Amino acid sequence: MGIEPVTPARAVRIILLALIVTALVAVITPLIGPAKIDLARAFRGESPDAQMFFGVRLPRTILALLVGGALATAGVLFQALLRDALATPYTLGVSSGASLGAVIAICLGINQLGGLPAVWVAALLGAAGVLLLVVAVAAEGRRMSSFTLLLAGVTINSVVMSLIMLLHNLASVGQSFAIVHWLMGNIDPVDAGTLWWMAGIILPVCGGLCLMARQWNLMSVGEEWAATRGASPQKLLMLGYIAGSLLTAVVTAVTGPIGFIGLVVPHAVRLKLGGDHRLLMPVSFLLGAALLTVCDTVARTILVVEIPVSVVTALIGGPFFIALLRSRRRSLWL
Repeated sequence: MGIEPVTPARAVRIILLALIVTALVAVITPLIGPAKIDLARAFRGESPDAQMFFGVRLPRTILALLVGGALATAGVLFQALLRDALATPYTLGVSSGASLGAVIAICLGINQLGGLPAVWVAALLGAAGVLLLVVAVAAEGRRMSSFTLLLAGVTINSVVMSLIMLLHNLASVGQSFAIVHWLMGNIDPVDAGTLWWMAGIILPVCGGLCLMARQWNLMSVGEEWAATRGASPQKLLMLGYIAGSLLTAVVTAVTGPIGFIGLVVPHAVRLKLGGDHRLLMPVSFLLGAALLTVCDTVARTILVVEIPVSVVTALIGGPFFIALLRSRRRSLWL
């Protein structure tokens, strides 16, 4: 069974609409906050408006856009590769590997590595280690299937999470607080250099995945189907896993694990627009970026104290997704 294709004209209209929504979110959300910002003063460089807008709110908005888009795209990709409706960017253990690396850095009290925050570097190294381990375990000679990849990823994820809990239990009070804070996931302002290198990884990878949408359509139906259509399921599975893991590792290293975006956004888009990845991937990227930015704005403004953005993504995304499921009588994936 194939996937019903979308017409080019409809795809352009929908992508343009999603782009407009995301652009509006990107323009409006930096202006929202407990303190009012005068844009004229900010663009003239006058304090405190310039520092607040260009140093705090705008970088935070850009970071949320990049992270949300990356997580949603990785979610679409893993759901296609594994043909599992519950797959998320964190299913195959890369996020837990990044978390383990960050927890080790916190427990060792290391602050800087190579001029970067040690937690970021350790998280990337942990993610890379788990990625290599999952591939080594899942590969059968030179062959690897989505089933063995999923089984290896879930198993190693459980082992790594157990190690994180062990280290957390052995940590001091201060370290325990830092570990919990990091594991909850947060969007915090970062410098321009960080945004540039994140964008330099996330945008090309997501763009390349969107250009390969026809191949992901084949893989989402089945590996045998893809093979009969001239594709190489082994190469696509490996390439997709590495690309999705790279997106997840980069995001998790900087923000910690942020849940729900990689699950809810792909499902919501699929339920409304169908399973053609030529439309599903770019729209998920844009709406994932917009949703996380809105959730982060709510997280920093709804209460006197800031709350973790993962709490908001669950509280906003959960009821919305349940309502969407109830209103939809049939779906390609249900």
